[in-house]
Amino acid sequence: MLGPQPGFTLSQQAMLTLWIDADAAPRDVKEIVFRAARRLELSTVLVANQRLQVPPGNPFVSTVRVEGGPDVADRHIAEAAARGDVAVTADIPLASTLVAKGVRVIDPRGEEYTEENIGERLTIRDFMDSLRGSGMETGGSRPYGAKDKQAFASALDRVLTKAIREGR
Repeated sequence: MLGPQPGFTLSQQAMLTLWIDADAAPRDVKEIVFRAARRLELSTVLVANQRLQVPPGNPFVSTVRVEGGPDVADRHIAEAAARGDVAVTADIPLASTLVAKGVRVIDPRGEEYTEENIGERLTIRDFMDSLRGSGMETGGSRPYGAKDKQAFASALDRVLTKAIREGR
């Protein structure tokens, strides 16, 4: 897992924010993020439409509670995130908006959304949504497991290292 970044000033690390779409983020994802925030002294913001607990004594993690309603947390993240930031979300339309802004985005299973793959992901999502809309059962996503947790931790390490190196 990502440790202190030698050769990087705190100002380089402080320049970016780690945004978490926290309404549906698994507990394991939040715990990994909390550890990374403390270790890197990285501003981390969890956004949700419900009250969230942050780890006591971790001054780098904060929360934003938005009003309930569809996509309110997503809109907040989309408006507040800036080029060079990092975001964690499973919401593909939000990921698409963020990638277009120059935000690095990963999902809780460790997949990185990029300019090269976000169009395909949106197409698949829209296709599956239309199948569900026509009454077809498409099944849900598989349970979040140890392999997903490891893939997420590795992806977060890789993406944060790249973001810190490149700075804004």
